[in-house]
Amino acid sequence: MDRMEADPARNDVLVLVDGLDRPIGTATKEQAHRDDLLHRAFSVVLVREVHSELELLLAQRAEGKYHSAGLWANSCCSHPRAGEALIDAARRRVPEELGCDVSGLREVGAFVYHAEFAGGLTEFEYDHVLVGRCEGEPTPDPAEVGAVRWVNLDVLAAELAMHPERFAAWAPMALSIAMRHCTHLDAVH
Repeated sequence: MDRMEADPARNDVLVLVDGLDRPIGTATKEQAHRDDLLHRAFSVVLVREVHSELELLLAQRAEGKYHSAGLWANSCCSHPRAGEALIDAARRRVPEELGCDVSGLREVGAFVYHAEFAGGLTEFEYDHVLVGRCEGEPTPDPAEVGAVRWVNLDVLAAELAMHPERFAAWAPMALSIAMRHCTHLDAVH
């Protein structure tokens, strides 16, 4: 059995979209990733304020993930299910993956990316970037997240520039969009 077959969400029904994020059909998560189908996804970036400075929560993908295992990414990544609003999906997944809540969640940008992985799997996603405040202390699900860490904007920008290989394929774009949003705010409300 490959790692995708072990994914408990492989049969979730996802929204297939065109290049403008207009729904054009549905497919299971497994089918979307095996057949290279453009589908709706989201990347949540949780923030907190420490000594008047914003920090972003990074999550290291668990070793058992079907792709990008061990790489760093934004706080939470997933897909809305067919018929599920984007914000509702993110509010569902943050506690499932990270064991904490989120407040003030809002979309700050979107992008399309394509990446190929071992075993013929792909990520072809219209990825919505969402930012919100972390509520509570993260206690990640070890099947989803290997580790978490808080990082300030300057340190993250330097790490993305010097060591992009440490990050999942979508993470540099998602984190860059989130960082641009955060630098224009005194605080995320």
